[in-house]
Amino acid sequence: MRLNHFLTFLHATGRAEVRRALPYRWARKALPASLFSVGRKPGLVRRVLKRLGASWHYSPLRRLIQISCFALFCALFFYTCWPYTATPNADTSGWPSHYAADLIGKEWVEAESFLVLDPLVAISTSIAAREWVWSLGWAAAILVICIVVPRGFCGYLCPLGTLIDFFDWAISKRVRRFRIEARGGWIHLKYYLLAAVLAAAAGGVLLSGYVAAIPVVTRGFAFVLAPLQLGLARGWYQVPSLNAGHIASILLFVGVLALGLMRPRFWCRYLCPTGAIFSLGNLLGRISERKVETSCIDCGKCIEVCPFDAIKPDFTTRTMDCTLCQTCAGVCPTKAIKFVERWNEKDVKEEEADGEVPLSRRGFLAATAAGLAATFSIGSSAGATKEHFPLRPPMSVPEDAFLDMCIRCGACFKACPNSVLQAMGLAGGLDALWTPQVVANWSGCDPSCNNCGQVCPTGAIRALPLAEKKVARIGLAEVQSNCLPLAAKEPCQLCADECTRAGYNAIEFERVHPQIDERGLPVEGTGFAAPVVIADRCVGCGLCQSICHRINVKDKKMLQEAAIIIGAGPGKEDRIATGTYTELRQQEEQERRSQRRQKLEQVGDFY
Repeated sequence: MRLNHFLTFLHATGRAEVRRALPYRWARKALPASLFSVGRKPGLVRRVLKRLGASWHYSPLRRLIQISCFALFCALFFYTCWPYTATPNADTSGWPSHYAADLIGKEWVEAESFLVLDPLVAISTSIAAREWVWSLGWAAAILVICIVVPRGFCGYLCPLGTLIDFFDWAISKRVRRFRIEARGGWIHLKYYLLAAVLAAAAGGVLLSGYVAAIPVVTRGFAFVLAPLQLGLARGWYQVPSLNAGHIASILLFVGVLALGLMRPRFWCRYLCPTGAIFSLGNLLGRISERKVETSCIDCGKCIEVCPFDAIKPDFTTRTMDCTLCQTCAGVCPTKAIKFVERWNEKDVKEEEADGEVPLSRRGFLAATAAGLAATFSIGSSAGATKEHFPLRPPMSVPEDAFLDMCIRCGACFKACPNSVLQAMGLAGGLDALWTPQVVANWSGCDPSCNNCGQVCPTGAIRALPLAEKKVARIGLAEVQSNCLPLAAKEPCQLCADECTRAGYNAIEFERVHPQIDERGLPVEGTGFAAPVVIADRCVGCGLCQSICHRINVKDKKMLQEAAIIIGAGPGKEDRIATGTYTELRQQEEQERRSQRRQKLEQVGDFY
């Protein structure tokens, strides 16, 4: 059960009887001898790693895994979720599918993989929504893995931790002004924050999206780096403007990094509620552990290099905080540190009275009360959202369940072509902050795309096929009184043409403002053809509103606002948590036929 097989493969010279790690032996056979240390002379690899930092020097394999995972996270975000590699279908006779097909072709790893591995996301969402969330299975898998490698997610996989490490290496270690050296009651804040999040979830309010590790970094990328990618690649005019919600999220993201000015990895050590879940797993279910042998010479080097503050003053282990990163074993001059099964007590150094700061029952009670208070304060702010009925992404679950399941990660914003989906700001209330809405003035929902559902990690936007998206209504277009033909100003059929191109054919025309002859009859060929929305065909995609706003409002400046607006709310949208929209449309068609049949029968009875 020894885990030293993946320990640093570039050990400093230690005891002669210590067997070299397996990766070291493989590397020694495959690579030139000049790369490795000979006696006391360091090889090229050791010299390079030493320049990169202590953790690279003493635990390079862990760093390689960490960097690889961060690179994968960036590839999924900047490439897989980048919709503009799609090209229109060569065959235009059928329903377009290029955006959906492009995402499927690039998803050799699921775009939401890191989000579903964050256990706090799945657990809190399931509690808030009172139902099984599909990502719970993945959360369980990572927790099982962390039985073998306690807090391995934090030490090896988490992209936020890697980003914090880079910030600490580049900035924090050069700024000493704000450093905190002592340990106090604040070191347990992550447990209290976890208690508050779970208490709020029990009250039906989802707070994990604000503080869970992977949503924080994903949303930070979506609001900080995604606009840069879009602006540089496609033009700055395509980047939506910031609102107060964006600024609040950016400040939160920067604040998480800036905490490193107080102590390295301050967020990961003391505040991250996702890390708190893994720490509790360390306490309850670990089968491996860091042990210190009696050969320890109390040099203190392990404490200096530990990135998680997991080593006590007597050099034994704070098991709830240790991630088995194994940096301490690499720096130990006597190789007194081993990573073995927790019941292995051979030659183990005895622990001294630790004097550790205990977890506070009062702190847990206060955190739980704060979480419950958040359910009332945030819930009371939901009235603004429910009054104006935001236009949600297609195939979203009903609004109450949507707010309980959306973790505000921002993945749907990144995968959405033309920035149709944008984050709600503070105007919608705290309950809806950072949740996605369709901004039809900016752009319409492309009929060939269902990316938002494919990248949603919780099912707030259902991952249904494109055929379902075609018949899923997110709203209803309504022609306004300022419509140019309706107001008898000039002919216009922009909305109808756009609707026809999209394949919905939900807009027809009726003649308005015709000239009247002396008999009081309309003169043929006079008047204007005004658009009329066929409610049974309209899905609320917003393409009509987008083209009207772009041409008549922005370019020609003939209108103050678009003359056709997408409205949401009861009777205008379909949002179902189970079943299919195709079946819903079929049921509606059967009801219409039944009603027509009844009317015909009534007419027949009358005659």
